[in-house]
Amino acid sequence: MPATPSRRLPRRRPPTLGPYLMIAPAVLGMLYLLLYPFGRALLISLQDFRLRELIRGDAEFVGLRNYQTLLTDPRFWDVVRRTFLFMAVNVVAIMILSTLVALMTERLGRPARAVVLSSLVLVWAVPVVAATTVFQWLFHSEFGIVNETLTRLGFTSFEGYTWFADGSAAFTILVVLIVWQSVPFAAITLYSALTTVPEELYESARIDGAGATRIFRSVTFPLVRPIFMLVLSLEVIWTFKAFVQIWVMTRGGPGDATTILPVYAVQTALANQRYDLGAAASMVTVLLMSGVLVLYFRQLFRQEGEHT
Repeated sequence: MPATPSRRLPRRRPPTLGPYLMIAPAVLGMLYLLLYPFGRALLISLQDFRLRELIRGDAEFVGLRNYQTLLTDPRFWDVVRRTFLFMAVNVVAIMILSTLVALMTERLGRPARAVVLSSLVLVWAVPVVAATTVFQWLFHSEFGIVNETLTRLGFTSFEGYTWFADGSAAFTILVVLIVWQSVPFAAITLYSALTTVPEELYESARIDGAGATRIFRSVTFPLVRPIFMLVLSLEVIWTFKAFVQIWVMTRGGPGDATTILPVYAVQTALANQRYDLGAAASMVTVLLMSGVLVLYFRQLFRQEGEHT
């Protein structure tokens, strides 16, 4: 029998550096913008860096002395506790409301769904400073519509009420503002995940007699859990480092009622001209946020390992 000719395998082309060279400027620029500020702040946190050193540039290296000063300050630990409380309240409210909005949007007809999604996008597009200014006017003691409405409803004690002079009220207003700004992104993302759930699974669950709560717990949530956890982690990061809303609205006041770690770092650096302590507070903030995310991802990977 004649021998069958052997098939030649196509030769693999050697990898070229062209694509990597094309993206290299963007990657290097991004690394510079991310790593240089972080490295500079880390260096300042290890120096005696005040206004004199900022001008003359001859800062003395002091090691971990700034961190020791920071960690022995009782006010710092009060701020840490308030930061975690602020983060927990915001994240829980955002995830509950965004999940409910996503579920509601999925069940609406096409015209109503378009209206809801458009409204969410418009709210999401409002600049942070503009939204914060609007909330300041809403709760203004003399010209705010909130006091005017409550007074007309018969709550005369709110006539001329100064919301931002009350620590609990200012804290609550900031929570409402941040939740209002954050729910659109989370709701749209969760709604997108809900659209990927096959309708056949819902029909099978209804045939088996499962109610709405059981369907969500046993069918919907397991399938959208990865997206849900991703949104949760993003909201933890965003609320943990919230700064603009607090700084524009209250600057951490009244007293320290709305002071969280990013605000505390800026207050320490600018008001007291202790740039070294401010940088140390920023480094501690990054460390605490990283610790929270590491614990969260460990738990997430553990759950995924149990299900596989």
